Amino acid sequence: MDEKYLKDYLKLEEKLKEQGGYDLPKIKRAFEICTEAHKGQFRFSKEEYYVHPLSVAEILLKMGMDSESIIAALLHDVIEDTDITHEDVEKEFGSSVANLVEGVTKLGKIQFTSKEEFQAENLRKMFMAMNEDIRVIIIKLADRLHNMRTLDAMREDKQREKSLETLEIYAPIAHRLGIRAVKEELEDLAILHLDPIAYHEVEQSLSVRKSEREENLKKIRERIENHLHEILPDTNIQIESRVKSIHGIYRKMYVQGRDFDEIYDIYAVRIITDSIADCYNILGIMHDMFRPIPNRFKDYISTPKPNMYQSLHTTVIGREGIPFEIQIRTFDMHHTAEYGIAAHWKYKDGVSGASKMDERISWVRQILESQNEDENANDIIQTIKTDLAQEDVFAVTPKGDVINLPVGSTIIDFAFAIHSAVGIKMVGAKVDGRIVPLNHVIKTGEIIEIITTNAANHAPSRDWLKIAVTNQAKAKIRGWFKKERRAENIETGQSELEREFSRNGINLPDEEMEEFLSELARKQHLGSVEDLYAAIGYGGILLSKIMPRIKDDYSKLVKAQKPVLVEDIVKPVSKKPTGGVEIEGIDNCLIKISKCCSPLPGDEIIGFITRGHGVSVHKRDCCNVPRDIAASEEPNRWVKAHWAVEAGDDLVTTLQISGVNRDGLLMDVTAALFNMKVTVHAVNARSTKNGNCVFIVTLKTASVEHLHSITARLEKLSGVFSVERINQ
Repeated sequence: MDEKYLKDYLKLEEKLKEQGGYDLPKIKRAFEICTEAHKGQFRFSKEEYYVHPLSVAEILLKMGMDSESIIAALLHDVIEDTDITHEDVEKEFGSSVANLVEGVTKLGKIQFTSKEEFQAENLRKMFMAMNEDIRVIIIKLADRLHNMRTLDAMREDKQREKSLETLEIYAPIAHRLGIRAVKEELEDLAILHLDPIAYHEVEQSLSVRKSEREENLKKIRERIENHLHEILPDTNIQIESRVKSIHGIYRKMYVQGRDFDEIYDIYAVRIITDSIADCYNILGIMHDMFRPIPNRFKDYISTPKPNMYQSLHTTVIGREGIPFEIQIRTFDMHHTAEYGIAAHWKYKDGVSGASKMDERISWVRQILESQNEDENANDIIQTIKTDLAQEDVFAVTPKGDVINLPVGSTIIDFAFAIHSAVGIKMVGAKVDGRIVPLNHVIKTGEIIEIITTNAANHAPSRDWLKIAVTNQAKAKIRGWFKKERRAENIETGQSELEREFSRNGINLPDEEMEEFLSELARKQHLGSVEDLYAAIGYGGILLSKIMPRIKDDYSKLVKAQKPVLVEDIVKPVSKKPTGGVEIEGIDNCLIKISKCCSPLPGDEIIGFITRGHGVSVHKRDCCNVPRDIAASEEPNRWVKAHWAVEAGDDLVTTLQISGVNRDGLLMDVTAALFNMKVTVHAVNARSTKNGNCVFIVTLKTASVEHLHSITARLEKLSGVFSVERINQ
């Protein structure tokens, strides 16, 4: 081993020995393979590549993960980036380590049609690996954390892309697993790159009067410590203080619209003791010592969060008039709060802890089960983001069982969360003793009784799919219809498909229609046309999602059957180029700017001769333009096009603006466009479930350069994450 590598390994070995219980020879061998395999490879930061897997291993070591996790961290990029194979790792370290490495590895050797499809399949693969071994995601989180720490070395657009993915996928997973330290650092680093102005504003607010606040906290800690030692002299007590994460303050300031001084839990005192009884005893002493703020008490000991977090939270006001939060928990609860599932994963707890661990990660299976095979990549990504981003409400059954559900869940979600049979047999519900409709939105603390029937002919309604919020409930409803109502589903699905075909002008002779439908069923991974009808009938396939693809297939089929006639090719119009575009070799023809890519002056363009509608102009990199024209089905219909010198300023394009859902953001966007003298045709705004918002703005632009200047101006607005040109 080279001297520089040996020096780094000895530092790692020293930390391993401090914690104890690690297989040092195997870890050393993994480090040797890592440095040898990545020799000559460098990261964006110009440092040798082996530093990254070594850093990931050190993060996992700090979390207390086992030897196999440390080895897998050191090797987590060798299958993807070097000549080492899965079989090589398995032969050296066993199947468990090889599977961990494979689970963390991206799908680098498979070709995908879009970036979204690549991301969707990566996420699906990751969740499947998590379901088999939860250590996969813990390694992946450590990998992402180190990547975020070194993000400054990447291009700015990549920084924003990685930060957004971190905020929407990886930080919520860390939250679900209860790994607070990783979650908060990921969120802070993401916000630093997505909204640096707001990040530094929060940082500045924290630094103002920092010494004064720290002095006040120190006095409060000393008062509490002296008081508790006086009243509970024999009780083991540890007192700490903490400052809320920048992202936590950011959300309350910019998403919830609060002033910095209105956030009561920025500063907290944490009291850690031995037993649960001591926790409640200390709570009473604190309420006697300080004045509690009404409605600011939360008992997460009797009702733990889904990520295993337990603690008592109360907000009080001290003598200085400063509100602060007091958190009271046991030492075991504190360890779990810091490291979550990493503190209790089943490979430490043994077989006895396996069933509890399976319950704690059941949400992973729910995410996998809720995905339909026919969903496109964007739908899959959005489903995963929605499932991860939602916060929870807690409702109680009459027997006292606590059911955790996402915010916004309804009675239908509650019933199916108890059991599929309860949901299927449900005819009504009572909340706190009174009858409520099935679309009642659940609030924390409600006692909910589901009223069921044993009638043999009772069935759920298809309308429940519109009321249910959780993908788990929707999947169970669809599953029931799929199994129990096949004949009805076939009839319903056939009727829906025929209606859509009629509405879209899709008409073929019987034999050709049968062949067309058989091919459609095959593309949906179904065995027959009847299976296709049934899937549409029970909601497994949404026609609104697949109709664009069906229409494309139908158009190709019709075009293949109909010969191209010279008189069909162009339609003469005025000699002036339309939209500032000239077509090489064709004068005096109708020219149409294609809406699928909305090209602008400055974009590289190409023309396509249509039947009876002149020439449609596309961007050269449009998804509808073949990469290799010569190898396309009809190469003679693609013609060279270029922008005329006198290109006008009346071309329309559409921007998608993503940002924080704060008051006045839309006003700032429209004011900026007005000041730039940009003509706006339409604005569509909507909020998202993660507290952000999206504006779709259609406007006039003169050229690509003009569009770039507009985009740059909008990106500087406070709270704006990204500005992207999209197709409408």
